[in-house]
Amino acid sequence: MTVPTSATSAAAPEASRQRPSAANGAQSQGGRPKAGVGKAAYALYTLLLDASTAALAWIAFFFVRRHLLDAVQPGFWFSLVLSTITIAGFWVLVYGFVGLYRDVLRRSRIKDGTLMALAGLVGMVVLISILLIDDGDRQYLYNYLQSAALYLGIHLALGIVAKVSWLTHLKNQVLSGRIYFNTILIGSEASAQEAYNEMTTNNPHLGIRFAGFVHVESEEDHLMANDLLHLGHYSRLEDIVSANDIEQAIIATEPSEHRLTEQVLNHLEGTGVRTYVLPDTYQILLGTAGVGHILGTPLIEVRAGSMAVWQQVIKRAIDIGSALFAFTIFWWLFALAAVMTRLSSPGPIIFSQYRIGRGGKPFRIYKFRSMYVDAEAQGPRLSSGNDPRITPWGLVMRRSRLDELPQFWNVLIGDMSLVGPRPERQHYIDQIVERAPHYKYLNRVRPGITSLGQVKFGYAENVEQMVRRLRYDILYIENMSIAMDLRILVFTILIVLRGKGK
Repeated sequence: MTVPTSATSAAAPEASRQRPSAANGAQSQGGRPKAGVGKAAYALYTLLLDASTAALAWIAFFFVRRHLLDAVQPGFWFSLVLSTITIAGFWVLVYGFVGLYRDVLRRSRIKDGTLMALAGLVGMVVLISILLIDDGDRQYLYNYLQSAALYLGIHLALGIVAKVSWLTHLKNQVLSGRIYFNTILIGSEASAQEAYNEMTTNNPHLGIRFAGFVHVESEEDHLMANDLLHLGHYSRLEDIVSANDIEQAIIATEPSEHRLTEQVLNHLEGTGVRTYVLPDTYQILLGTAGVGHILGTPLIEVRAGSMAVWQQVIKRAIDIGSALFAFTIFWWLFALAAVMTRLSSPGPIIFSQYRIGRGGKPFRIYKFRSMYVDAEAQGPRLSSGNDPRITPWGLVMRRSRLDELPQFWNVLIGDMSLVGPRPERQHYIDQIVERAPHYKYLNRVRPGITSLGQVKFGYAENVEQMVRRLRYDILYIENMSIAMDLRILVFTILIVLRGKGK
């Protein structure tokens, strides 16, 4: 998101050699504006607005409930200040929990108003028991319910009016062009031309400011060259995004070029760019294309691993709670596995190895050693069901997943989650990417002790199985939820109890 203040001439090197003959609604000189107020600042403004309206609603309720002068007793003002700060903080946490501070410049007024009302009802259950029942008249539950209804009415009235007004202001800023999103159009043929015409004519509410187009076909005769700045070939997308401060990408390839679309998405992965794909009729009929505005252009937004904020918080809480529970309740199982590992063969009890985690960052994973020492003296090698490198006790641990127990430490410190794609070594990732470039999608989330792919295949015995397992891991990422995690955990527990792991 950018708020223009003045134009600069910071175009990419390739872009400077080809300039459009017609303006595209951006700067007439083809440059990029200096960055203004950032996304984090607008989220902060929204947070402060919610805190202020929550505080104001509580103060109004406080005086109404205490009947003004009748309530002015020793400690009254201290109680008012303390409770107001507590209430404001409480509601900010509630609204953050349901995701109201995510993408504030793209939020819907109707959806946010509805979400605030639902969050308010849930929040009141907590407030009734913590803050409202405080004056000693506990036998009159009806009075407390009246107080709760009165406060909720005041809070929602002020909060929703303020939020809708603020979002309306932001949308007007977008419509006027004061707030916009630097966008590239990927494609140079008929589909791209159609998408450009549609976006510039019917979608002012999206705040799209085209910085240029990226071609996917030959270097010659680009249809888009008369309208947009040519930024280069899609193979250079990472550099183009960085050089032009790109925030959004719209992929408008031809309907028959699905393989090409996949390659473009692979180049965009990891850039942080919000990505949309212009759907064909078949995709619209399948229901994969959505319209964010009643008059908007149908687009498919690529949003893998987009769990709601409240689900992300709960998922992490479950991870931490489960790790602490495992260390506290099953310490004897850790001790048993450690002793048996020591007795089974010479060598360390714990085996550690670097794996690739979220964001492509390496971390050290821990397991109970299930192989003889120097099992990979001749280089990396995947194990199989009859692998002679596995100790007899190691085979038992693998079938029951006991060798994975030390990974609860990885879960506790945040390197891993209970459920997520299994992490791999860079050596094998390089081989997988040669066959399946979309493997990098797995880096969007924390790896897990167990996964949908692990339930299906167990330990992969070769790169081909890793590639086959990959589709289940991507399926998991596209459908991540607490419910999905619980189902995978249930199946994992069944595998452990039946000893059918490998």
